[in-house]
Amino acid sequence: MGLSWTDWPEAVKQTLRAGAVIPAHPLALNARRELDTRRQRALSRYYLDAGSGGLAVGVHTTQFAIREVGLYRPVLELAAQTAREWAPNKPPVMIAGAVGRTTQALKEAQLARELGYHAVLLSLAAFKGASEDELIEHCRAVASEMPLIGFYLQTAVGGIKLPASFWRRFAAIDNVVAIKMAPFNRYRTLDVIRGVVEAGAHERITLYTGNDDHIVLDLLTPFVTVTKGQPVTTRIRGGLLGHWSVWVQKAVELLGRIHQAIEAGPIPADLLALDSQVTDCNAAIFDVANDFHGVIAGCHEVLRRQGLLEGLWCLDPREDLGPGQRAEIDRVYAAYPHLNDDAFVRANRDRWLA
Repeated sequence: MGLSWTDWPEAVKQTLRAGAVIPAHPLALNARRELDTRRQRALSRYYLDAGSGGLAVGVHTTQFAIREVGLYRPVLELAAQTAREWAPNKPPVMIAGAVGRTTQALKEAQLARELGYHAVLLSLAAFKGASEDELIEHCRAVASEMPLIGFYLQTAVGGIKLPASFWRRFAAIDNVVAIKMAPFNRYRTLDVIRGVVEAGAHERITLYTGNDDHIVLDLLTPFVTVTKGQPVTTRIRGGLLGHWSVWVQKAVELLGRIHQAIEAGPIPADLLALDSQVTDCNAAIFDVANDFHGVIAGCHEVLRRQGLLEGLWCLDPREDLGPGQRAEIDRVYAAYPHLNDDAFVRANRDRWLA
């Protein structure tokens, strides 16, 4: 018997639907490239204390290769245990990444359910060349096990192009609760929104930005889609972001400010101006200059500077900072000191690492 989103605790439903900061959880390794459980736990504690509404584990930022080295279950288990112990009165939305063809994705969804996760973020990268019918059949199979969060992964890091017709059919699956839109492309982001509205699923499905290159405006924009001759306005409520694996306390402040500004209106110019600043920071942290070579190592570098990680180690030794990336991170640190949460981390780090 699979899990339905209707079985969730009411607080979890409300958190997801209101819109939350959900960091894509990194992987803490030691110099031998083994799991550093102390620092892995500290990261989860940091995110929870910073005000995150959920944790996404086993996703791209956690490194897909955890599956090949036997770390998928231990990492998911550790995050779930830490969340239960650290935030017993405010349960976060726990999201597990599920990848691969149907057999593998089903096994990962079943494990996530066993460990107490609420939903799976379903990557379709393994389905390059598949038909739309095959994709939908796969999604329905996994949805029979766990609530789904759709995932439009950018093609630069292995995603596949998914048209509005796919998103319309995907949104019609009853156990879909949200979609993370991360194509890093305006046209494709609109395809997702149009598909959800045309399916009549915009009240059930909460939209989350994964467009780390366009965070603030994604969250501020009212998206108007005309369907059956009628305009329908939808909004992206929160973010499930690799960029939000760092400087999380400031991300929570930012999302709260955005929600307040939307309610109060009109949107202040200084809030709009943050879009380009956050994007500039993301370009440095994600190593855009080198076609995202150092995308994960860049997140690690920020966490290393804050003392949360010991080093930049990834499972693949070839994954490291790109040429000039460290200097770019220096630059954005100096240019936008109001966007980092170093003081918050410094005040709490020892407690998280205990």
